[in-house]
Amino acid sequence: MKRIVISAFMVAVLGAGTAMAQDGSYDRHQDREHIRNDYRDIARDREKIEHDRCELRRDLEEGNYEAAEHERAEIRARQRDLHRDLRDVRHDERDLYWDRY
Repeated sequence: MKRIVISAFMVAVLGAGTAMAQDGSYDRHQDREHIRNDYRDIARDREKIEHDRCELRRDLEEGNYEAAEHERAEIRARQRDLHRDLRDVRHDERDLYWDRY
């Protein structure tokens, strides 16, 4: 009797790993969605940088150097964010094809 219970328990434990295995397609779907969101964020960052550059040119033409320095700081911050987003996309695309676990 003890042997039957232990055998049933072992079959249940060993079979659980197979039942829990997934093909990974849902994970790849999430990775692609994340990459699309990153590209959308990159496009928004580029638009904001261009807008800030227009404001910087306007401030320099008007002689408002304090506002121009503020715009330069905003541009630098947005460019850092853009660089982080581009690096994130590069890593996500690499992981999409090479991350198998």
